[in-house]
Amino acid sequence: MGVNKEAYKSLLAAMQPSGATLIAVSKTKPSEDIQELYLLGQRDFGENYVQELVKKHAELAADIRWHFIGHLQSNKIKMIAPYVHLIHGVDSIKLLEAIDKEGRKLNKKINCLLQVHVAKEETKFGLDLVEARQAAAMYFLEKKYPHVSLCGIMGMASFSEDEALLRQEFGALKTLYDEIKTRYAADAGDFNTLSMGMSGDYPLALASGSNMVRVGSLLFGARG
Repeated sequence: MGVNKEAYKSLLAAMQPSGATLIAVSKTKPSEDIQELYLLGQRDFGENYVQELVKKHAELAADIRWHFIGHLQSNKIKMIAPYVHLIHGVDSIKLLEAIDKEGRKLNKKINCLLQVHVAKEETKFGLDLVEARQAAAMYFLEKKYPHVSLCGIMGMASFSEDEALLRQEFGALKTLYDEIKTRYAADAGDFNTLSMGMSGDYPLALASGSNMVRVGSLLFGARG
């Protein structure tokens, strides 16, 4: 099917005022589609499945910034740790510990976002607000996880057309992001990413303060 180039241009135009980063969600899409968008200048791509990411990383340009946006199992961290640009879905303290352990083996810091659950659906993963604050305190105050670079938070709003609900959920994520950044200001230089917003709700997310959106179907078409 290929890439919707007009949609890509419109997305970039919508994001330009805020300077937000666009993650092109390329899961289940062929490397040819990613290459097409790469030739338009896109460098940040998001994948949900470890094996698929490993395959595409081997096939495509070395300067692509790969974002792992799915639910990551601890035993698969080592497969992407050497080159992943950012892990979006750190949804438990246990996973944070496992990523730190893998970073220690590689003698590098692995970039991560805390995934925070604010949506009404029970199916979405993530830390609740209390757990996210605890994780931030362990990282910034207790100096745990020295082989992790905590870059911000990520969250998904409910799958709903209720704009008031979406604004409320995005607002909760923005409030938490600001709270952590302010509380640990002296050490929060790298804590600068608020990832929220997808194909169906990215305009509201941007209006709510998002500086990173993940868009797939608008660019690549619906998945089969």
